[in-house]
Amino acid sequence: MPELPFSYVDERFADIQMLRYKLKGFHSLSLRQKLLVYYLSQATLFGRDITFDQYGKYNLVIRKTLEAVYMNKKGKDLSEQFQQLTIYLKRLWFSNGIHHHYGCMKFTPGFSPEYLLREMEEVDAKTLPLGQGQTVRQLFDEIQPVIFDPDILAKRVNKEHGVDLILTSACHFYEGVTQQEVEAFYREKKRLGNSEQPSWGLNSTLVKEYGVVKELTWKVDGKYGDAIQHIITWLEKAIEVAENEQQKNIINKLVQYYTTGDLHDFDDYSIEWVKDKESHIDFINGFIEVYGDPLALKGTWEGIVEYVDDIATLRTKTISENAQWFEDNSPVDPRFKKKCVKGVSATVICAAMLGGEEYPASAIGINLPNAEWIRERYGSKSVTIGNLTEAYNQAAKGSGLRQEFVIDEKTMEMLDMYDDSCNDLHTDLHECLGHGSGQLLPDTNPDALKEYSSTIEEARADLFALYYIADEKLVQLNLLPNNTAYQAQYYSYMLNGLMTQLTRISPGRDIEEAHMRNRALIAYWTLQHSNGNVEWVRKDGKTYVKIHDYGKLRATFALLLKEIQRIKSEGDYEKARLLVETYAVKVDKTLHDEVIQRFEKLNLAPYKGFINPVLTPVVDSAGEIVDVQVDYTEKYDEQMLRYSREYGTL
Repeated sequence: MPELPFSYVDERFADIQMLRYKLKGFHSLSLRQKLLVYYLSQATLFGRDITFDQYGKYNLVIRKTLEAVYMNKKGKDLSEQFQQLTIYLKRLWFSNGIHHHYGCMKFTPGFSPEYLLREMEEVDAKTLPLGQGQTVRQLFDEIQPVIFDPDILAKRVNKEHGVDLILTSACHFYEGVTQQEVEAFYREKKRLGNSEQPSWGLNSTLVKEYGVVKELTWKVDGKYGDAIQHIITWLEKAIEVAENEQQKNIINKLVQYYTTGDLHDFDDYSIEWVKDKESHIDFINGFIEVYGDPLALKGTWEGIVEYVDDIATLRTKTISENAQWFEDNSPVDPRFKKKCVKGVSATVICAAMLGGEEYPASAIGINLPNAEWIRERYGSKSVTIGNLTEAYNQAAKGSGLRQEFVIDEKTMEMLDMYDDSCNDLHTDLHECLGHGSGQLLPDTNPDALKEYSSTIEEARADLFALYYIADEKLVQLNLLPNNTAYQAQYYSYMLNGLMTQLTRISPGRDIEEAHMRNRALIAYWTLQHSNGNVEWVRKDGKTYVKIHDYGKLRATFALLLKEIQRIKSEGDYEKARLLVETYAVKVDKTLHDEVIQRFEKLNLAPYKGFINPVLTPVVDSAGEIVDVQVDYTEKYDEQMLRYSREYGTL
């Protein structure tokens, strides 16, 4: 069958541009490998409802209600109210809930409560998520204040210092408990354990019932059981076509963990997963990252299926083979360096399916597991997601962003020549080595930095990458063409941290998301401590970033890396708080207004996400699967509605 034309750029709405990613080399996989990808993809898609519920208690009922209205009026209602409801629904799909996926603030609907009620009363009541004995009006009364009152569940993840972060966050990891009660509960859990404790709280909702604080574990016979059972069903099919015995063992251990909910089983699974260096197909499936919890304890469900890009992996293999050299030559205090770096594995992969927290907006690099003691004893695995990066790069071509914000032609030429490759290399260094570098002191609590832990950890990995991308060693390893190419990464990083990422912040808001805080922390700390080496320049009535000496900038990065590693290793909460609150949260209003005005002229969407390809088994006359076909033509709303039909379990 001839390949259909492919376009990376697809639909746009609100502040979002949808992209497509290509499964390069998928046709060259064996049938067994294609089936493995397909089965793991099904397991990935069945976790979707879990993420929606974790992001907010009312997300699923609101999504199902709006989907019913949308399906009833699509193609029939041309009113402005329906167009605004459509945009709201598309944003809800994109963010796995009613809060912005990056800024965490609740969306403001452009349609009225009266319109919503009228449309709810027109649809077939069987298509609405009515509770037992609940009327349409009662359903409306339940969701109306959540959608329309800006003060109810206003922020999904609140990290504002000095308030109860649990009571002021809308995420659905806790019910009826305060921050003080949460911290006391898990402090007691950790008190009796050794240094190799599991990640307490990672897979449970903490609730208070009849005055008693307890956990509702996410497992087959517990909370989210229906979704987890479907995930297990497809994981068990994947075992039948696994590439090797180790991969079978890994999937079996994941199934066991989903069955028992025991976090020791999760650690066993994570250890076996790290050991697997041979499989061509790999996956992440489970309650993993803790960015969605203000206290960084609870894991949001995510899934990704991937296969190795053999050519691009030569780059990451070179990095991982030299991991000990990078650790030994880091500018941090020797007390915080690993004497023996173990098990660093790094590959460039092609994503084949995204799910949960990784969909539609996805990371471009992942380093796991997160448990410090597993990383120190067994190592970690890192991936750079090459086909997603390629989609971003293709979508950015001709955008005009550089012409608007880069200070001069010479710098633009440098970025045109080296920025894409340096961005890939920075991601590799960040994921492959940055997250795996350094060590905690023996008596340091891994959760000591609390609400600042995610920002500090991302800053640590970014600074590690920034420091080493300028090292002569990378030229010697043939990872960079010369000893000045790194300057493209330095300029683009500082420009983004100081200016262009502000396009993602609504006027009057603080920076909320951990990765954005990390970049602001590094950029603004460096600006203040560079002794004029990095400065603002006004030209033709516009503000630009100027860097005088890139070598001196590297030295400044080294100083901050040294301090950030100390904070992490010693668990210095107060210094973490001071750094983040001073440099990473507040936004200069005058600069922000200017950046937004300049960006709006370019007519670009500040956020991007992905539409998944459709994988379909091809069956012969005997009922046997003989191939798996890839299709890129499904539209965004078609995909989201199909996922709700086929993978809705909660």
